[in-house]
Order: sequence, then C-alpha cells, then structure tokens
Amino acid sequence: MSGANPYEMHLDKNAANYMPLTPLGFLERSASVYPKRISVIHGDLRFTWSESYDRCRRLASALAKRGIGVGDTVAFMAANTPAAFEATFGVPMIGAVLCALNIRLDAEAIAFMLQHGEAKVLFTDREFSPVIKKALSQMPKRPLVIDIDDPQYVGGELLGECDYEAFLAGGDPNYAWRWPEDEWEAIALNYTSGTTGNPKGVVYHHRGAYINALGNVVNWGMTGHPVYLWTLPMFHCNGWCFPWTITALAGTHVCLRRVDAAGMFTAIEDHKVTHMCGAPIVMGMLINAPEKDRRPLPHQVQFMTAAAPPPAAVIGRLEGQGFKITHVYGLTEVYGPATVCAWHEEWDELPLDERARLKSRQGVRYINEEDMMVADAVTLKPVPKDGLTMGEVFYRGNVVMKGYLKNPSATQEAFAGGWFHTGDLGVWHADGYIELKDRSKDIIISGGENISTIEVEGVLYQHPAVGEAAVVARPDEKWGETPCAFIGLREGASATAEELMAFCRERLAHYKCPRTVVFTSLPKTSTGKVQKFVLREMAKKLND
Repeated sequence: MSGANPYEMHLDKNAANYMPLTPLGFLERSASVYPKRISVIHGDLRFTWSESYDRCRRLASALAKRGIGVGDTVAFMAANTPAAFEATFGVPMIGAVLCALNIRLDAEAIAFMLQHGEAKVLFTDREFSPVIKKALSQMPKRPLVIDIDDPQYVGGELLGECDYEAFLAGGDPNYAWRWPEDEWEAIALNYTSGTTGNPKGVVYHHRGAYINALGNVVNWGMTGHPVYLWTLPMFHCNGWCFPWTITALAGTHVCLRRVDAAGMFTAIEDHKVTHMCGAPIVMGMLINAPEKDRRPLPHQVQFMTAAAPPPAAVIGRLEGQGFKITHVYGLTEVYGPATVCAWHEEWDELPLDERARLKSRQGVRYINEEDMMVADAVTLKPVPKDGLTMGEVFYRGNVVMKGYLKNPSATQEAFAGGWFHTGDLGVWHADGYIELKDRSKDIIISGGENISTIEVEGVLYQHPAVGEAAVVARPDEKWGETPCAFIGLREGASATAEELMAFCRERLAHYKCPRTVVFTSLPKTSTGKVQKFVLREMAKKLND
C-alpha cells in the first residue's frame, strides 16, 4: 500500500517480542540466578532468594485457594517485617491488588479504607489489634482476617482465622503465578493522607511499579547487591518501590520493626548496610544518638531523604558521621520519589552551608519521569526560571498513577490539561532545579506523614471554648515540621494548651495533633480570610 509505514507492516507484537512490564519477574530472576544469597534478614531469621520466592508463591497459592483473584483487594496492616515484603510480590502474583495500610492511622480511617477498597482479606500484625478490632467493629461486612504473629513482638490480640505462617503452609511453593495480561493492570492501592474529607485511593499499575523500581537504581547510582535497611515504612508508596528495586538487584532487605538509633547503628554494623531511606526525623535520631547507641560505620552509607528539607546543620552533622545524603521529592500519586537533587561533583568544593542549600532543593525529574514543570495553576504556563516566581509543580509520564479509585471527578481534576497537578507550590531555578516553597491546602509534613490542617482545625472547633482555630506548620529539628495551632477563645471561655492538645489526642491519630498552641487574635484579610502566611511567620519566630 502506497504511503504505508514499512516498519509497521508484518512487524507485530507477539509472545516472542513483547511481554507486559511487571516487577514480579525481578523475584524469579534473583531466585534463579542467586538462589543462596540472603534476601531478607529479620532479627535471627534469614531467608535466601530461593526461599523468598517459595514463600511468595505460597502466599499467592493460599490466597488463590480462598478464591482471591484478579482485581480483588488484599490489605496488610504490618510493620517492616518479612510478611510486608512478601506481600509486594505474593498478592499481585494472582492479579490481586495490595493495599498496604498506614499503621499510624486511627480505626475510623482504617475502616473507611477497608470498605472503600473492598478488601477481601486483611493480614494484620497483632501489635495493631486494638485499632483493627475497633475498625472491624465499624464494618458491616468483615473480610477474612489473618494474624501476623511476629516473634519480635509480644502482646496484642489474635483476631484472625489463623496466623500468617500457618496460612503460608497451606500454599504451594511451586505455584504457577500469573503474569499480568496488561501492564496497565493495577498492582497496588495506596491511600493519601492530609486531604479534606476521606482519603483518596491512589491506584498503581505494573508498568509504573516496574519503571520506578528501576528508576531508583539509576537515579541513586545503585550497583551490585545493596544491603538495604528498612527504616522507611513499607506502607509508604509501597516503600517508594524499593521492595522491587532491591529485589531486582538481588540485594538484601534488612527489616527493622522499630526504628531507633541503637537499632539502626547495630544493623548497619552487623549487616554492612549500604543504603537506607527516611524522613528528617530518622536523620535526627542518628545525629542525636547517645554514645552508648553508636557504632562505627563499616563504610559510607547512602541515605535518601524526602519530606521537609533538612536544615544545613543536620546535613553537615550527618554527612560528617559518614552518611551521604540524597534529597528527593515526590507524592503518593507518582509512586514515591519522582524528583531528585542530582548532584554535581564541583559542588563538593563549596562551603557546607552552600552545599546544604543546594542539597535541600528538590531538584530535577527522575530519569524515568518524562516531564516536570513549575507553572501557573490555571493557565499551565511555565513560570520563569528565576528562583522567585511561584507556581504549582506538575508531572507527566509513566510513573504517574492510574487515578483515584472510584473517584472520577478527583481524577479528572488531578489530570486537567494533560498534567498531574501536585498542589505543591515552588520556584524554578535557572539550572532547572525546582524548590518547594509552600503546599496548597496547607499540608504539613511531619516525620514523613502528611497532616491536613483543615482536619486538625475541624477537631479544635469541636471544643466548646474554641471560637477560632488556624493550624500551620512550625519548623522542628526532629520532625521537620509539627502542627502549631493558633486559637481564639470564645468570649467568657477558658482553656489551656494542654487541655486542647489532650482533646485532639482523643480524636485524632497522635502524629496529627498540635505540638504547640498559641492563644491570640487571628490575622484576617478584609474579606475575613485568615492570613496563614502571617501565622507561619509567627510559628517560625517561636523557635528564635
């Protein structure tokens, strides 16, 4: 046919030249190439890659025997344990979707997520049995519950039909797992936090998980068989895709159930840890550790951090101890990190304060993120790269979510104009690096957790003495940011800061509660809108 493209004639996709992308194949490869290498360490437990592959297939088989299949949701309420790692492979091996729950949330939020995601099965660590028991009591239909009885935790209540190991024992280690028919199929469901109303369910696909898992390798310059310490919660954006990343490299996952300085230093020394991720609070734990908890680093340890930019002094002190910091930025909707402060060797010669200033910028897009810009939120016109003009950060590419589960209006709004609207505000520097300056809807990031000021204000307004309430971020050396509440009392009413903080702790997850309460008259515009930028400056001055 005249004019036909010869490269599209008789050269079609077939079983020999095309397979849908999925990170599940990483596990099979590592198990076949490095069957005896250590895959997972958890206390005294050791698994090889061959054993991990068998255990994941057992999980998939056991779920399939219970009728779980393509498009079904399987929830995990788990600490950083082997079970949480195995879920990232075992659940999608049958075409099901993994919903890793935030272990810090309250029962109401957990109940909503289980119902909204229609979880057929819930695996839950006995440490979280009080919250899960309350959440299940609020549900009209209870999912199948399986207990995770981790030997490192004593206490809690068993709520399920059996425990995790017994459930695995009923599965087939040679189970022929399912490769996705389409790489666009869902692999995971992650709920946002810090928004008004109910959280939104962010849907990941196999393609994005595969691409960002390998993107981590390239953007962090990872080689060989890394030994990765799990201080970042695996429930955060599926551990920023690192369960799949480390598996692709046949590295070693070192589980750390409880994050503290002694545990981190001991793990680094005992297992020769090479890489770890964490919010600034984790950096603070390492910096401020007492001498009795410290151990010498066996080599330089790569540390990837996100959330609020760490202060220059924190970066300097941590790098002085032998850690090398890489700063990234992302959101749940982009599979975790999608922007990295790519480092230039010549910057090493700069004074510490200048190095820290450059390193605290969010940076440039991941190599696997096709496009990023800072632009006007309405017109989508890019702002000048002058480091001064504020705009919204936008992404576009293969590591942007499928959309929000059962929420077409929110999905359409997020993708308006062919870009993903982050809602985060920043500037663009002349060298193409972005720097966040503010967050829409006044989201606070504390210890890596998103906190909605609107949600906290809603609780404060429930107190009979509160006439006005406004919550903003207060800089915090340990947590990065913490909620600071400015309160105007009702006429004739009285309340103390301690009373209001206790009131919030009874109604919110503790990390969302104000750490500071200031009684004052709230500054407002002529139309009556609270001037939060004034309050943010007031909160900063509290640290002076």
